[in-house]
Amino acid sequence: MTDPAWLAVLTTTDSEQKAQALARSAVDARLAACAQISAPVTSVYRWEGAVESAEEWQVVFKTTAQRYDELEAHLLTAHEYTTPEIIAVPVVRGSDRYLAWVSAETAPVATL
Repeated sequence: MTDPAWLAVLTTTDSEQKAQALARSAVDARLAACAQISAPVTSVYRWEGAVESAEEWQVVFKTTAQRYDELEAHLLTAHEYTTPEIIAVPVVRGSDRYLAWVSAETAPVATL
């Protein structure tokens, strides 16, 4: 099996405003073609030895595998969590027109 050309990258944050900012900044930087925000979701997790529960907003970024490293670096810089969730899920199939759009929207802008 070959490496996927496209990815859905997930993260969460603790407010709608922060989710909007993460989504907008990644799309503006052409690191994602689009970002979808789902909310609220309840996350249950172990942190520093205790089981915690929190209301969060999930952001799913549509991008190419080529842009993943830059998107991850952007999220690590822009995110305020110490250890943010950043998970890439391969897109194994999709509409040719949609995937072409994702590729075009995340292509690095040529500089002169």
